[in-house]
Amino acid sequence: MYYAEQALLKAMPKMLENTTTEILEDAMTEHLKQTEKQEKRLEKVFRMIGQEPEGKKCEAMDGLITEAQEILKETKDYTMTRDAALIIGAQKIEHYEIATYGSLVQLAITMRLNQVADVLDRSLVEEETDLMLTEIAEGYINLEAECETPYNWEKSQEEEEMEEESSYSM
Repeated sequence: MYYAEQALLKAMPKMLENTTTEILEDAMTEHLKQTEKQEKRLEKVFRMIGQEPEGKKCEAMDGLITEAQEILKETKDYTMTRDAALIIGAQKIEHYEIATYGSLVQLAITMRLNQVADVLDRSLVEEETDLMLTEIAEGYINLEAECETPYNWEKSQEEEEMEEESSYSM
């Protein structure tokens, strides 16, 4: 998780600078601040168990970050569609963090490392960005994105007709 939080800290500024709406920018700024605190907490956990902070490559977080970066390439600048897609990417990251912190808390309890569990639980409790993103998406951004046509992942009528014609000629 230490690697995951560090990777997220590197990736979030680019996501943040590509938001369209102030409300999403605020939510992502808050998540960035939480991530910084969570990284510090993990360093505290390492000290509590007598280890040097060390991150091990996390393919899951790398994949989620890569996916979020692809969203930026596949959506138009300054659109609600981009913000809606960024919310989806951010929520996937949040769900991964929730699952991981929840598992780490339970593991610490099982190992009778109750103080470690308490520190990790603070990070788990902080993972409230998911709910905030859902409210933003459902209350505003998704509705606005729906009005943007054509969606950049939809094919135009002309593209569909060209595909149909080429399939008939085969």
